[in-house]
Amino acid sequence: MEKLFGKTVDMLSTMMEYQSKRHKLIAANIANIDTPGYKPKDIVFKKELDGMMCGEKTVVMDKTNPGHLSSGDYSEYEVIKSGDSVNIDKEMTRLAENNLRYNLSVELLARKFKSLTTVLREVK
Repeated sequence: MEKLFGKTVDMLSTMMEYQSKRHKLIAANIANIDTPGYKPKDIVFKKELDGMMCGEKTVVMDKTNPGHLSSGDYSEYEVIKSGDSVNIDKEMTRLAENNLRYNLSVELLARKFKSLTTVLREVK
């Protein structure tokens, strides 16, 4: 697919997948706001981005407890505890920011396909 679309489509697809998984994790934080002892979680991605984009690095999670997320869900990302307790304002802010980033990725992907469509029409 890289020969046809370049690296852009793969990169945007990866970003959309990350943002979708992060959305689920933030939503779980919000859903557990009243759960005693629950620690909010987040996915570390920014520091791993360079290594992943170059194909040099991947993050592998260990499942040490049956209650942990399966590695199939977040195999490329590291899930960390992001605070002492769930703060609804922080979580809603992170959810809104993540939503904007997802929408940006979708828009950029749509523009990429639109430009390819334009090129194909001009070739006719």
